[in-house]
Amino acid sequence: MMVKEFDNLTGLKGKPGNGTRRQRSAVKAEVGGPRLRCVVSDSGEAMSARRVLVPASTNILYRLTSRRKIASRSASSFHRPCVDTARSNEENADINWDDLGFGLVPTDYMYVMRCSRDDKFSSGVLNRYGNIELSPSAGVLNYGQGLFEGLKAYRKQDGGGFLLFRPEENACRMQSGAERMCMPSPSVEQFIHAVKETVLANKRWVPPQGKGSLYIRPLLIGIGPVLGLAPAPDYMFLIYAAPVGTYFKEGLAPINLVIDDKIHRATPGGTGDVKTITNYAPVLKAQTQAKTKGFTDVIYLDSINKKYLEEASSCNLFIVKGDVISTPATIGTILPGVTRKSIIEIAIDSGYRVEERLVSLEDLFDADEVFCTGTAVVVAPVGSITYQDQRYEYKTGTETVTQKLYNILTAIQMGLGEDRKNWTVEIN
Repeated sequence: MMVKEFDNLTGLKGKPGNGTRRQRSAVKAEVGGPRLRCVVSDSGEAMSARRVLVPASTNILYRLTSRRKIASRSASSFHRPCVDTARSNEENADINWDDLGFGLVPTDYMYVMRCSRDDKFSSGVLNRYGNIELSPSAGVLNYGQGLFEGLKAYRKQDGGGFLLFRPEENACRMQSGAERMCMPSPSVEQFIHAVKETVLANKRWVPPQGKGSLYIRPLLIGIGPVLGLAPAPDYMFLIYAAPVGTYFKEGLAPINLVIDDKIHRATPGGTGDVKTITNYAPVLKAQTQAKTKGFTDVIYLDSINKKYLEEASSCNLFIVKGDVISTPATIGTILPGVTRKSIIEIAIDSGYRVEERLVSLEDLFDADEVFCTGTAVVVAPVGSITYQDQRYEYKTGTETVTQKLYNILTAIQMGLGEDRKNWTVEIN
C-alpha cells in the first residue's frame, strides 16, 4: 500500500504509474482547490480519503470507502485529520454574536466514524460540514434506529482555550442508549476525543465568553440497509456543531408552559429514558399547538394516572417549596439529563433538600418556584403554567433559588467559578 498526493486533483505528483488513470477518475471533476491525500492500494484502487478539504456534499469519502466492507477498514485508514489551519485559526467567524439564537449556523467541519454491527468503532476523520449520503433503506430512515446527544463548549475567559462540561456523562448515556437500541457505540475515550477534535476544527465559531456557546451534536445512526425489521448492519457516529445563544425566544426571561394531558411523551417499558431520535417527533404536535396559543413549551404527564409530572418537550422539570427542591424520578419514562444531575448535586451542596420522587399536579400548583433544566436551556425559570385553562404563577427574579443555582452552574461551565468536582474538561 502506498500514499500518493493529488495536486488540485489534476493528477498525481511525479510520474504516473500503474492505475493512475483509475485513481484520477475516482476524483476527477469532483472538486477543485485544496490537495486531497488518498490511501491507494498496490492495485491502484482508492481505498479511503484521509484528508478532505471539500464540501462533504460531494460525498467523496463515502464513495471511496463504500466499495469496501466497513468492517474491514483498518485503523490506519484514519489518521489525525488535517484542517484548513489558516481558516480555523481565525480569531472569530464573521458573525454577529449579539444576534445568536438557537438556530443552525453551519460551521466548517464535522467528525465521522463508521463500523459494522459486530465490530467496534476504531478511528474517525474530520470532513467539511455538509450533506451525507444514505441508502433509502438505512435503518435510521426506516425504523428510527438512532441516538443523539447535546453538549456545549465555552470559550475560556482568558481566550486560551475552551471548556467542555461533563462530556463523559454524554458518552455514557450514549452507550446506555446504544445497548437499548441494539447499536455499537464509541468508547468514552473515543467520544471525548471526537468532541475535542470537532471543537478545535470549528474553534473560530465558539462565541466570545458571555455571548453564547458552541453547541455540539453527536449522532449515532444505523446507516446500513434493512428491509425487514432488524438492526442495521452498519453504523455511523457523526458530530457537528453550531454557535448558539439562548434556547427559548424569551432569552433569560421567565417562560410560560402549558400542561397537555392528552398527548404523552413516553410510556412504561418504552424508550423515554433513552435519548433516541424517536422520542422527539411525537411531541411536535403538542408543542406546535402550544406555541400557536402563546406558550413556550409543553409539560407532559404520566400515561397511566395522568397526574404526575414527567418532563417538557426537551428539558427536565424541578419545583421549589421552601428549602425543598423536587424533581420527577427517572423511573424509565424520563430522560436522565446531565444538567438535571448537576443541578441536583449543586443544590445539595448549597444546603437544599432534594427529592427525586413522583411529583403530582397538586405539588406543582402549590410550588413557590418552577424551573427547567437541559443542555440547551441550561436553567430556565418558569413564570407560569396553565392547566385546563387555569393559570398558576411562580416567583422569578434575582433572589430566587432558580437564579442562585443558575449562577453557580454557569460559573463552573464557563470557568468563572471554582470547579471542585472536576466537571469541566479543557481543550487547548
